[in-house]
Amino acid sequence: MNTAKPYLIKIITSLFFLVIGTKFCHAQTDTIVVNNQKTACTVKEITPDAVKYTYPGEDVLNSVYKNTVQKIIFKSGRIQTFAEATSYKKVSDVMDFDNVTVTAVESEVHGLFKISDVGAKAKGTTVYSSMERVKERAYHKLKLQASMFGANIIYLSDLKSEGNKYGGYWGGSSTTETNLTGIAYSNVLPDYDTFKKLVGTKTVFVAIKRFELGGSDSDVSQDNIDKPFSISNITNENGLILIEGNLKDEKNVTTFQVANFTTDTFSVAYRYKGTVYNFTIKI
Repeated sequence: MNTAKPYLIKIITSLFFLVIGTKFCHAQTDTIVVNNQKTACTVKEITPDAVKYTYPGEDVLNSVYKNTVQKIIFKSGRIQTFAEATSYKKVSDVMDFDNVTVTAVESEVHGLFKISDVGAKAKGTTVYSSMERVKERAYHKLKLQASMFGANIIYLSDLKSEGNKYGGYWGGSSTTETNLTGIAYSNVLPDYDTFKKLVGTKTVFVAIKRFELGGSDSDVSQDNIDKPFSISNITNENGLILIEGNLKDEKNVTTFQVANFTTDTFSVAYRYKGTVYNFTIKI
């Protein structure tokens, strides 16, 4: 009698129930996805502003702002997304600036990740300059700054705009001017662990493109370059990936912020004396 066959059937049966049991165990919890990180939990309540949940085996109620939640995978298998999170557009590089959203409602950035302070100024060339066009130029520059740092939403904290003033006997004329101040945020940050694995042990790279936006510039400038970029250390500071390194001819800067990355390149940004810089580095 061949005893191998019943033994094989027994092993297959055991593996089958092990897989089923594992899936069953995983299905006993809900999963909240925030910043591409999954949290196993039990969702207790969804309010207009937040998702409230408890960790397995605990009774303490936790909460997370709803506009940071990418989706919830319930233990039933149902997947729920939220309009707040899906409204954010992805900013993959500097020229995705039109994907940046500007809001004056502070609650819309609650729970999002602060990337950088931003500000922009635009001024008319003559006293006949259109006030609306000057405003558009200021918003254009503000969005560019955000995209250079990899942000996709700006909370506009201050807006000052003055119209044209025509000179007379007692005073001179001045052109229309708009000043914008805000904070750039993102709903998803570049993943530190993935970036570290991508870079590996390599320390010397090549910068292939340079973007520059000065305070008085009307638009961003870009140039193809070929400069060595070296990395001495990579750190995670409150979710932001910071690189200590050196870029040839950029002697005044040794710390660079990772704006975004792909499998082929990564972008770093920094601000120096009112000018924002972004460099594309080839991996």
